[in-house]
Amino acid sequence: MLKQILLVGLGGGIGSIFRFLTSVFATRYAVNGFPLGTFIANVLGCFILGICVGIFGKNPTENENLRLLFVTGFCGGYTTFSTFASENIQLLQQQNYTLLIIYTLASLLVGFLAVAVGLSFGKSW
Repeated sequence: MLKQILLVGLGGGIGSIFRFLTSVFATRYAVNGFPLGTFIANVLGCFILGICVGIFGKNPTENENLRLLFVTGFCGGYTTFSTFASENIQLLQQQNYTLLIIYTLASLLVGFLAVAVGLSFGKSW
């Protein structure tokens, strides 16, 4: 059990660092208050998760440690639903309904698409 905890912690720590770097980079290009950093992290995280599930799903018992490191750890540390929800509340409070709808729908639709494409990549790997 300690090994699994360490794998999740290592992956989560690395994912969190990448999440921070993504936000720093994306802030330079954000326009009109669109939460670009969170959007990029969540979509890219969905894509990576799809790839991992496709690859590791072929032999789940053999790939358990890799799944813990990448799916539970890295993707869990990289993506952020809580920030997504918080940013939507801020847009709602600012009465920026157009951006709220665009951000929410784009995040969900592009996120689902990213998982599907990643899964397809992972299965064919």
